[in-house]
Amino acid sequence: MSLRKLFPHPLLTVLLTVVWMMLYNTVSLGVVVFGLILGVLIPIITSPYWPDRPKMKNFPMIVEYAVVVLWDIVVANFIVARTILFVPNRDIHSTWVTIPLDIRTPEAITALAGTITMTPSTDSADTSADRRSLLVHCLDERDTASVRDQIKQRYERRLKEIFE
Repeated sequence: MSLRKLFPHPLLTVLLTVVWMMLYNTVSLGVVVFGLILGVLIPIITSPYWPDRPKMKNFPMIVEYAVVVLWDIVVANFIVARTILFVPNRDIHSTWVTIPLDIRTPEAITALAGTITMTPSTDSADTSADRRSLLVHCLDERDTASVRDQIKQRYERRLKEIFE
């Protein structure tokens, strides 16, 4: 049996093993071995359903993307807290923004939509049928062009480098 057949998704194997150990909340030989068994078997069983799995090409960009997203989540939490605590409801301007997409792979679009949803004050609501635009709801925003440009520059540009 080749290594590729034994470990069709090596990162998933590691992730499943670590998640199992975290769920069990103990590091012992039995927990690690069972986590490895799950980490090996689940990717083998599910690999036929991943024929065109995404190729992530730029590892430094993945790290940069994660740092940018985490920073934006922290900053957005403070902005949302300030909005909720100090801005009267009548002064909150929630709006919808359509983001035209340059990325095309489903994985990249999903990562972008997930990132937008994880960031407080924004929520991705829908993707167009042709996957060329994403509908985003903003809690309090007057300048929709700046939201569009910020999402495209901070997130989509990096995802394009990671996935395409």
